[in-house]
Amino acid sequence: MMEKCIIVAVADNYAIGKKNQLLWNLPGDMRYFRETTTGSTVIMGWMTFQSIGRALPKRHNIVISEFPWPDAPSTVDVVASLPEAFDLAAKDKGRCFVIGGAYTYRQAMETADTLFITHVHDTVLDADAFFPEIDPALWLEVSRTEPRRDEASGIEYAFSIYKRTRTNGGWKEKNSEED
Repeated sequence: MMEKCIIVAVADNYAIGKKNQLLWNLPGDMRYFRETTTGSTVIMGWMTFQSIGRALPKRHNIVISEFPWPDAPSTVDVVASLPEAFDLAAKDKGRCFVIGGAYTYRQAMETADTLFITHVHDTVLDADAFFPEIDPALWLEVSRTEPRRDEASGIEYAFSIYKRTRTNGGWKEKNSEED
């Protein structure tokens, strides 16, 4: 069974972006992202793909575009919706990671199994993209690293993993493979 994951760096005020760009340059977070997602499927919206500018190496890249994209790179699969992206990713087995943007994250929160959150201890007041609030009634933080400090910026951050404990309609069944 495929594990649906979300991976994102989030400010204390849930900000994640501004003008289709990341808010921080944190090499430690970039390394964590690369190590966590390599070998897996990554799913992103078209705008996120445009901000990255290329397919991510050593990953199956799926881009959601609601409009035809005739000149899409051959290194990505293009689908029209998140459910289509999940169906395609299921063929790869293992984990898939939703990597942005804000609209795609909001959609993915409904069915995601696991959240890989970099909590960036910063507040970005002029951000224009935000991550949904993590509802403690639905999500259990199962691990958190000690805070780290980026030498160049002085920004402190920590990595957390959350597991879904219930769905909006009731308790989610757990099996021994997921625990």
